Amino acid sequence: MSQLSVEHLLGIKHLNRADIELIFKTADHFKEVINRPIKKVPSLRDITIANLFFENSTRTKLSFELAEKRLSADVINFSASQSSVKKGETLIDTANNILSMKVDLIVMRHPNVGACDFLSKHVDAKIVNAGDGTHEHPTQALLDSYSIREKLGSVEGKNVVIVGDILHSRVALSNIYALKLQGANVKVCGPKTLIPKYIESLGVDVEYDIKKALQWCDVANVLRVQNERMAINYFPSTREYSQLFGINKELLDSLGKEIVIMHPGPINRGVELTSDVADADQAIILNQVENGVAVRMAVIYLLAQQIEHK
Repeated sequence: MSQLSVEHLLGIKHLNRADIELIFKTADHFKEVINRPIKKVPSLRDITIANLFFENSTRTKLSFELAEKRLSADVINFSASQSSVKKGETLIDTANNILSMKVDLIVMRHPNVGACDFLSKHVDAKIVNAGDGTHEHPTQALLDSYSIREKLGSVEGKNVVIVGDILHSRVALSNIYALKLQGANVKVCGPKTLIPKYIESLGVDVEYDIKKALQWCDVANVLRVQNERMAINYFPSTREYSQLFGINKELLDSLGKEIVIMHPGPINRGVELTSDVADADQAIILNQVENGVAVRMAVIYLLAQQIEHK
């Protein structure tokens, strides 16, 4: 298979396993490219991409922008805080104004769930979801799985625990879909108030004891507590959270085995991870950042191939 089964990357739940394999195979090629002295390929020289970010983002936005430039695409950056959205312009009007500049592909982050699905039905461009509300963040889940595959040889059959604020995390949901699709065993661990009620319907087990969760897993993907999405307090204090669910070197050393530590960033050091864990050899956090560029290059390249087929 040399083409994705989807026209847009709206969420992992729309992909099949062959799509993920194709993305990873393509990312392998691009990872080799970005480690060359000349890190650019002319693959998308005639493609124009708009990055529409209606929510603040540093790492994801930079990663997409770098991926696009490595593919030689023309890039337009749009930030909602400095735009007509502030004056009441609708999402479709904003997108259509950008499309009138002959844009082929839109990468969008939006605070509302389903915004990317909505846009994909109303504009004639490929859409990549860079995070919609608390719903999905597909490229993050893809780069996380890709990083596990690189470190452990495959995702299938591995035990992966996702630790932290599952309730507000689009990274958690996309990761659960991606890991299950590839045959991994998945658990979530965090305060009861931050675990969604429906989670077990996704084929995921819940563990409230961090040490038991870490003893079970091969990989711990640790999420930050998303204070900006909380209108109320879901746990008594940050100090108590870090005592009950934070991961420190002493806890890791007590496991009697080495597990892989991941984090999508940004890390609240001293809350979910202590610095000696974040900087340890078993943490692959910086590999995730590097792999993010290769995986996003792969996604954009594969969707752009469909533009050329039209």
